[in-house]
Amino acid sequence: MTSAMEFRRPVPTDGEAILNALPNPVLLVAPDGRIVDANIAAESFFEISTQFLRRQSLKELVPFGSPLLALIEQVRTSGSPVNEYKVDLGTPRIGGDRQVDLHVAPLTERPGHIVVMLQERTIADKMDRQLTHRSAARSVIALAAMLAHEIKNPLSGIRGAAQLLEQQASSEDRLLTRLICDEADRIVTLVDRMEVFGDDRPVARGPVNIHSVLDHVKRLAQSGFARNVRFIEDYDPSLPPVLANQDQLIQVFLNLVKNAAEAVADLGTDAEIQLTTAFRPGVRLSVPGKKSRVSLPLEFCVKDNGSGVPEDLLPNLFDPFVTTKQTGSGLGLALVAKIIGDHGGIIECESQPRKTTFRVLMPMYSAAKQLDQSNRDDVPGTSSPASQDAR
Repeated sequence: MTSAMEFRRPVPTDGEAILNALPNPVLLVAPDGRIVDANIAAESFFEISTQFLRRQSLKELVPFGSPLLALIEQVRTSGSPVNEYKVDLGTPRIGGDRQVDLHVAPLTERPGHIVVMLQERTIADKMDRQLTHRSAARSVIALAAMLAHEIKNPLSGIRGAAQLLEQQASSEDRLLTRLICDEADRIVTLVDRMEVFGDDRPVARGPVNIHSVLDHVKRLAQSGFARNVRFIEDYDPSLPPVLANQDQLIQVFLNLVKNAAEAVADLGTDAEIQLTTAFRPGVRLSVPGKKSRVSLPLEFCVKDNGSGVPEDLLPNLFDPFVTTKQTGSGLGLALVAKIIGDHGGIIECESQPRKTTFRVLMPMYSAAKQLDQSNRDDVPGTSSPASQDAR
């Protein structure tokens, strides 16, 4: 009978342990282009095991004519390491948008062998864009406060004057006075929506089951604007709670699902929205004003098979007044970005025809941290700035 010892994974050497500890994918490529070895991060990047990678040629894993293949030949010829930045390694199997920085160097102990390290740029670029989104949101907060004070009051007078004129106007002129009232109401509604950005009051947060939120949003959608859309759910049932305000999360995902439903409205029976949840350890964000980096391991996605977001709009999609809809105000996604940012998370959109993904990364709930924050709030003089402003 075969012993259990024979099925155990061999104990890695120090070198293997160091390579596997690296968060970046590392490959060792033979002179004939065959992959000799790979670390655990490479398995995750290419979504196949090391054993299978070792049976592959590198050109089978990267796009045809990829700059990586030319870089390897250059390094093999010159014997010197080379770096290349923002190289697209996306393929249909591993995803269509996988930009990486390449670090290619010869392995002097084994002539002709090349070491390739990949550093994916998605997360780094995502952090940079989030800081831009938050800066834009702060600008809208100041604009909203100004609009509320400087526009709503005069509009009240304009609407009141139009109503007085309407009482003595002819039927033709009454149409014009009604137009004035309707347009004044429309502007007030727009300003009311913008005032939400200026609300800095602290919001009660606690452990929230994201699957309860998504199920609630799905029921609302299927009973109304997405009644003809097929929903696909791919949930991680072991996901821990997210630290959030449940009502605001419902608002966020209802907005995202409504956008997805509008994107697939012309597909008829092929319309599809996918809701996914997953645990992604290793994503950490530096937040201004805090020394420690915030961990964002919880990933929630809303995907649709619509026509996609125009490429020129993607970098500014979460900025105010940016919209692809003819009748849209461009404030829905800006509000979503603000709510997620207030929760310490980030949101990003990746889009190509028939595959658009809105990805939300958020911190998980920690009872110890929540208790520590509550204790600090109860001690005089230790309240957070937001709490002090609210008082």
